[in-house]
Amino acid sequence: MSKSVTEELLENNRLYASGAAVHRPSHPGPQPIRPSRRVAVVACMDARLDVEDLLGLQTGEAHIIRNAGGIVAEDTIRSLVISHHLLDTREIILIHHTRCGMLAFTDDLLKAGLEGDTAASEMLSQATSRTFVPTGASSSSPAAFFAFRGAIEPLDRAHGPEAQERLAWDLRRSISAILEHPWIPTEGPDAISVRGFIYDVDTGLLDEVTASGPRGSIG
Repeated sequence: MSKSVTEELLENNRLYASGAAVHRPSHPGPQPIRPSRRVAVVACMDARLDVEDLLGLQTGEAHIIRNAGGIVAEDTIRSLVISHHLLDTREIILIHHTRCGMLAFTDDLLKAGLEGDTAASEMLSQATSRTFVPTGASSSSPAAFFAFRGAIEPLDRAHGPEAQERLAWDLRRSISAILEHPWIPTEGPDAISVRGFIYDVDTGLLDEVTASGPRGSIG
C-alpha cells in the first residue's frame, strides 16, 4: 500500500527538524488551480511556523489555512468544504504548537479587557508582558476568540504537560468538528482523512494527537 501524502510530509518534517534540507524544486510558469498534493493544512498564524518549510511543501502543492490558534471555526469549515468539494483535496492536517498565545487568555477575559474592565486589563498585561490598552467599546463581533480552555498561562511560557493537554483537547475538538460536519465526507469514494499534530517550536518536530481521548472541561 502506498503511503499517504500526510505520511510523506511527516517524513519531510523529521528531516526539517534534523536540519537536513528538504528538496523543493521550483516550478516556474502556469500552475493548475488544484493543489497537486491534494492536501489542506490548518495552522496557527504564529510567526515561528513556516508551514511550507516544516512540511517540505512547494508552492502549488497544498491549501494553507491560517488563523490565531489554527482553530476550526465556521470560516475554517467553509474553506475546507471548498477545498475538498471544488478543488479535490483528500487529506486534512491540523497543526497547533507549543508556547501558543491562545494559552494566555480566555474569551471572556479578552472581551472584558477590550471593553475596559481594569482587572481584566491588568491580568492580560501580566500574561503578555505588554501594556494592554482597552478600546472602551463593546462589540458583537467576533462572537468568540476561541482561546484554548483552561487556566491562563504567561505568554510564551515553556510548555508543560498541562499546556500540552490543553492543546490536545482543542485538536480533538477540531478533528471532531470536521469529521462530524455533514458536508465533509468520511466514508465512501469521496472520503477525506483528518489528522492533528502539535508542533514543537523549539525542536521543529510534529507530535500526533489522536482523535480519541479527553477534550477538556467546559469551564
